[in-house]
Amino acid sequence: MSIVNQLMAAVLAVLIGLVSGTVYLMSDSSKEMLLNQLESHGQDTATHLGLYLAPYMAERDLASIETTVNAIFDSGFYQQIRVVDANNQPLFVKSTSAKIDETVPEWFVELVEITPPEMTREITNQWQKAGSIFVQSRAGYAYEQLWRGAEKTFVWFVVLSLFSMFFISLLMRYILNPLKGVEKQALALSQQKYIEQNSIPGTRELKQVVLAMNMMVRRVRTMFNEQAKNIEEIRRTAYQDDLTGLANQRATFTQLNERIDFRRDFGPGNLIHLQIADLQQLNNELGMEKANTFIRACAGQLKQLARLTEEPVIGRISISELILLSDITNPDQLQRELDKLAANLKNAYRQLNNTSERKAFFVGVVSYAEQGSSKELLVNARSATEKARKDNATIYCESTDNTDTQNSWHQHVSDKIVSGDIFLQAQPIKQVTDSKNVIHHEIYARILNQDNQPCMAGEFISVVKQLNLMTALDKSVLNSAIKRLTKDPDLTLGVNLSNDSVRDTAFCDWLISAVSSLSRPEHLCIEINETSVLNNLNQVALFRDQLKQAGIQFGVDNFGINPAGFSYLYTVHPDYIKIDGSLIRELDSRAEDRFFVRSLVTVAHSLDIKTYAEHVERDSQLNHLRQLEVDGSQGWIHGKPEQF
Repeated sequence: MSIVNQLMAAVLAVLIGLVSGTVYLMSDSSKEMLLNQLESHGQDTATHLGLYLAPYMAERDLASIETTVNAIFDSGFYQQIRVVDANNQPLFVKSTSAKIDETVPEWFVELVEITPPEMTREITNQWQKAGSIFVQSRAGYAYEQLWRGAEKTFVWFVVLSLFSMFFISLLMRYILNPLKGVEKQALALSQQKYIEQNSIPGTRELKQVVLAMNMMVRRVRTMFNEQAKNIEEIRRTAYQDDLTGLANQRATFTQLNERIDFRRDFGPGNLIHLQIADLQQLNNELGMEKANTFIRACAGQLKQLARLTEEPVIGRISISELILLSDITNPDQLQRELDKLAANLKNAYRQLNNTSERKAFFVGVVSYAEQGSSKELLVNARSATEKARKDNATIYCESTDNTDTQNSWHQHVSDKIVSGDIFLQAQPIKQVTDSKNVIHHEIYARILNQDNQPCMAGEFISVVKQLNLMTALDKSVLNSAIKRLTKDPDLTLGVNLSNDSVRDTAFCDWLISAVSSLSRPEHLCIEINETSVLNNLNQVALFRDQLKQAGIQFGVDNFGINPAGFSYLYTVHPDYIKIDGSLIRELDSRAEDRFFVRSLVTVAHSLDIKTYAEHVERDSQLNHLRQLEVDGSQGWIHGKPEQF
C-alpha cells in the first residue's frame, strides 16, 4: 500500500473514531433529552387527567373514567395509564406493549435501552383525596426519534467524509508528490538510469530527501562515467594509434584476421593500402610537426572513405602504412573515391610544402572475394602499392574483370532469398562455469551455391545488401525461428538483425506483431551489431523499448572494438553483450587483452548486463574467461555450427 493510501486510511480511522465518539455522546445526550421529554409529557398528561377526572373519581364513575382515558390513550403516545382510588385500588388500567416502529432496527433497540419513567399525580376533590393517576409514555417514540437522529448523523458523516477524503487525498498527493519522483529515481537507479528531480519541494523533510536523492544519482553517474573514461583510456592505450586515432598495428591485424580468416562475413570488397613515401625525407622536408599533420590528413581521408562501408576495418599498420578494408565493389565508384582521396592529399601536401611536387604517397588496391587469408591479402596490397611506386603512379588497382560471374552469382542469391530457399545452422552459447548448460543457440542463415554446396554468410551477404534484400532475409530467418520456438517453447534462440532491418520501422512493428503468438517470448533473443547500434542509436533505443515491452531479450554483438566507446550502454541497456572475438583470440597470451576484457565485464555487470565471449577455441581461453567472470562462451570449443 502506498504511503498516501496509508495516510488516508489513518485519517479515515481517526475520523471514524471521532465520529463514533461524537455519535455516542450525541446519542447519550439525545437519550437524556428524550427521557426528560417523556417525563414531562407523562407529568403533564397526569396533571390534565387529574383535573378532569377528579369529580368522576370521587363519585367512582368508572364509565366516565374509562371513556376519558381511552380517548387520551388512543393517541398512541402512551404505554400505560393507571387510575387508582384513595386506597390505591385500581379504578381503571389501560396499557399496551412498547410498540416500536419497524424502521428502527432491532440491533439499535438492543443497543440502546430506554425505559420511560412512570409519572404520578395525586387527585383531590373538595379537599379530599380522590386517588392517583399514573402515566407512562410510550418508549417507541423515543426510539424512533433517536434512530432518525442517528440516521441523519450517519448520512451526513458519510457525505462529509467522502468530500473530506477527496480533498485530503488531493492535498496529500500534492504534498507527497516529490516522493513519487524519489520512487522513480530509485527504480531508474536500479536499472542504471540516472534521473534528477528539478522541482524541489518546500516541505523541509521532503526537500532534504529529494536533494539527497539527487546527490546520490549524480555521484553514481559520475562514478560510471569515470569508470567508462578509464576503460576508454585503457582501450586507446592498448589498441589505438596516438597520432592518427586509428586502430594500431596489433588491433588492425587482429580485426583483419577476425573478419577474413575466422568470421569470413565481410563479403566481397577491396583492401586499400596507403603508404607514405620515404617518411624520413618527408620529415626532413616538412619537419616533424608538419609531417605528422600530413599523416593525420592521410588517416582523415581514409576515415571519410571508410564511412561508405558499414563495418570497415581501418588502421595504421606501421609508421608509414595505413589500410582500409572496404566493401565498395563497383569499379567506377571505387576509382572516383580514390581519385578524390588522392586529390585531397596532394592539396594537403602542397599546403604544407609549397616548393616540392614529389609524390608523397602511393595507394595500392586489391580485391577481396572470400578467398585466401588476411596475410595473403595484405601482401598483395603492398605489392600493388609497390607497383604504383615503380610506375610512378599515385594509385594502382589490381582487380579482375568478373562481371559475368558476379551477375550470375547475384541472380542466384536473389532467387534464393526471394523464394525463401534458405536453411539454418545453429551454434550454442554455453555457461562458462558449466559447459553443459546451454544459454541459447545463435542461428545463422545459409544458402546453397551454384554447385549445391552450403556457403557461409560472408559469401553472399554483401550481395544481399547490394540487392536491398537484408530485411527479406531477416524476416525469413525470424519466421523460421518463431516456428521452431512454437514447436519447442523450452528452446532459446538468438537472431542477429541487419542494419537495414533496424532502420526499418515497419519491420520492427512486424517483428513485435509476429512474436505476439509466442507463449514464452523471452526465449527469443534479438542481436544487433555494435556498429549498427552506434550508427542508429536513437532508433535502436526505441526498438529496444519495444522488445522489452514484448518480453524479448536484446543483445549487442561484436562488442568492445568500436572507437566510439561503449557509453551507449547507458541508453540502450541490453540484456547481454557479446565481446568481439578479436579481443578473445589471444586472451590466454596477452595480459592487456585480459585486463581490457575484465574492465568490460565489470562495467557490464555493474549495469546488470550479462557478458558472452565470441570465438572461444581453446581450453586456456575458457579458463581465463572463468577467472574474468564472463557469463557465457561461444565458439568452436563447443562445436561448429550445425544443421538446425
